[in-house]
Amino acid sequence: MPVFPPISFVLGGARSGKSAWAERFALSSGLAPVYLATAGVEDDEMRARVDLHQARRGGQWHVVEAPRRIAPIIKNLGPGQVVLVDCLTLWLSNQMFAGADIEAEGKELMEAIAESAARVVMVSNELGLGLVPESSLGRAFRDWQGWLNQRAAEIGDPVVFVVAGLPLLLKGKLPEGAA
Repeated sequence: MPVFPPISFVLGGARSGKSAWAERFALSSGLAPVYLATAGVEDDEMRARVDLHQARRGGQWHVVEAPRRIAPIIKNLGPGQVVLVDCLTLWLSNQMFAGADIEAEGKELMEAIAESAARVVMVSNELGLGLVPESSLGRAFRDWQGWLNQRAAEIGDPVVFVVAGLPLLLKGKLPEGAA
């Protein structure tokens, strides 16, 4: 069996198929899968999105719901596990709404991922291809997301961009037989 990469990064637009592709990719590792869900459920629409994700991935995942403090969880995972962090975009919005120090939290997260004994697959939205947000909060969010995606791409190998459910390899090499 080919060695699964220590850190992978999967990004794409909203409803691009990035999470479904990342799930298949993580499962192809043959390791014990951990789903680190960062979504908070605040309304019916978000509940429907979460339900859709849960139904699609089935019951083989150990699910950990953590909207903000994910670095300690990632640090404590073991070498026989693969963790899917879905997603950095929701994690970032949770940090911003809490008034957190985004740069410090982001650095802590990237360090935890780099030091984790588990294999890590990060999922994130690519927001820099759209319109310039109308509000200063929207522009700040887009800018921080760009910064976070750049940090994730620095440590991730491979880096995969998913468009219409199709993976486009941006960096590195996928293991044989992966998603």
